[in-house]
Amino acid sequence: MTLEKHELRAAARARRKALAEADPMAARRAADHAEALPPGQVVALYSAMGSELDAEALAVALEAAGRRLCLPVVLERDAPMIFRAWSPGEPLEMDAAGCPAPLPLAEVLEPDLILTPLLAFDAVGGRLGQGGGFYDRTFAARPEVIRVGFAYAGQAVEALSLEAHDMRLHGVLTEAGYRDFGISH
Repeated sequence: MTLEKHELRAAARARRKALAEADPMAARRAADHAEALPPGQVVALYSAMGSELDAEALAVALEAAGRRLCLPVVLERDAPMIFRAWSPGEPLEMDAAGCPAPLPLAEVLEPDLILTPLLAFDAVGGRLGQGGGFYDRTFAARPEVIRVGFAYAGQAVEALSLEAHDMRLHGVLTEAGYRDFGISH
């Protein structure tokens, strides 16, 4: 990782933290746009950590709309994530990456649509993640799955420098609504 990318991530984390503090209701407003998401019967969300946009209200809206939910699980740090069935309120435990994940008893599912947290996104679907590569490896293993960022509108940047392994997002859902990047599914 270049120092430039490290500095970009640090600045993006600070921006996201400020957005979270300035607008604690952003996640609820973003959930109001759940019907604008691309189709997908099985939707992967995430359990928010730190200043990530909380997907709980979105999970409730998607489940009420009849979509099946799952959360990512890191079993090995250098492998693609798997996804286990989950509904709001069900217990979670820490996975191999220290992220809240469904219990091992939960059914393993293959999502049609993956919502991902991010630090920044640009107008052509570029995504700056935390740097662990978990979503990059997972997207590479499932290129047919629709990839959607879940973020604050203020996380948009003019342009991101993408690397060869970076897969662009099909869209992003923010408190301002759904934005499609025009990438074929």
